[in-house]
Amino acid sequence: MSRIGKKPIQIPDKVKARVDGRSVLVEGPLGKLSYGLPEGINAAVAGNTINVSVAQGAQDKGALFGTARARINNMVAGVTKEFAKVLEISGVGFKGAVEGSKVSLTLGFSHPVIMDIPPGIKMSFDPKQTVLTIKGIDREAVGNLAAQIKRIKKPEPYKGTGIRYQGEHIIRKAGKTAAGAGAGAAKK
Repeated sequence: MSRIGKKPIQIPDKVKARVDGRSVLVEGPLGKLSYGLPEGINAAVAGNTINVSVAQGAQDKGALFGTARARINNMVAGVTKEFAKVLEISGVGFKGAVEGSKVSLTLGFSHPVIMDIPPGIKMSFDPKQTVLTIKGIDREAVGNLAAQIKRIKKPEPYKGTGIRYQGEHIIRKAGKTAAGAGAGAAKK
């Protein structure tokens, strides 16, 4: 059994949670979220806590036990405070802008990359247009959108240009000239 799955989820003030059949509904000051429980996993609201359990005879479904509890906990946290991911765009001429319900990225391609902003997600750039902040109440949606944007132009290991998470360390490689200069110097 999962140690995480056994922990009860505390429901803060101003947050309402209920279980309706196979779905868990959470409503708070920032919005509403719902999650469909996997087969063999049950949830119950008791006072100001939510308890997740594995159904009788469904011990083989226990692999999703901790995941279901974590998803419900993220929903409770999301409706009280927003989740955020910060991406850094580095490279000469690389920048972006939010234009209404779309984000436009100039990343060295022959055309700008334009993406729709999903509902419930807020995006903003800093004044230099190189730091993108993605915010929303659904942790999974924020993380998936950040991963999709990062996948457009992954950071390359020689110059470090591309899109990366803020604080992410990119392992840099030595180029041909550095490797050739070191090898030539060793022969002397």
